[in-house]
Amino acid sequence: MLKLLPPRPFFYEGGEKAILLLHSFTSNPNDMKKLGRYLQKNHYSCYAPVFSGHGLSAEDLLTYGPSDWWQDALDGYQMLKDKGFEKIAVVGLSLGGVLALKAGQELEVNGVVTMSVPIQREADFLRKRVFYYAKRYKQLEGKDEEQINVEMEELHDLPFDSLVEFQQLIDRTRDNLAHLTSPIRILYGEMDEPLYKESAEEIFQSVASDQKTMKGYPNSKHLMTLGKDMNEVNEDILTFLNGC
Repeated sequence: MLKLLPPRPFFYEGGEKAILLLHSFTSNPNDMKKLGRYLQKNHYSCYAPVFSGHGLSAEDLLTYGPSDWWQDALDGYQMLKDKGFEKIAVVGLSLGGVLALKAGQELEVNGVVTMSVPIQREADFLRKRVFYYAKRYKQLEGKDEEQINVEMEELHDLPFDSLVEFQQLIDRTRDNLAHLTSPIRILYGEMDEPLYKESAEEIFQSVASDQKTMKGYPNSKHLMTLGKDMNEVNEDILTFLNGC
């Protein structure tokens, strides 16, 4: 059986302006590496933390929740502050985008970019996502089908409180959108679920930012940072950040 190596945060030093990159639920900073390298080449320093429990088994992931993931984002922000960066923008994908909105509401940030952000999400959907992640993780570990089936049954008995808290985090962040006044760029994939376009429109209408733009990408699904429109997404994010 393989022991999977846990993902690691990354810091790419590139310039005096800093970007906090926040990855999606059940994923890891690898999803943000190409964007991070692109921004580094264009004179931005980028840091991407690993959200607690992510990259580990689903059983371990479920022992953490939104308060831990928000603390990870705060620690990343503080790390950039401690390195002397005065201008910090935050770019987030899905869960990371929810936390980017929260950062825009509560922290001093230069700008906010969200990608594939759900402004409504039921805990039951998140539970299905965890089960999909759990099975894939066990397959990558090299476990046989019989063992996977036994462990998947046991997974049903674990508490899923953290997913209810995740749903509540999304609801609270949506309710506080009017507190966000920083420049914001809202992106979604047109091949993703319709929910994400609806969420983008609600975010656009609700934030109090004077500088706000929204864009859909015709060839993108949920993971916009690695999709067919990746180069255009990267260029649009850079253009936005250069204007902040």
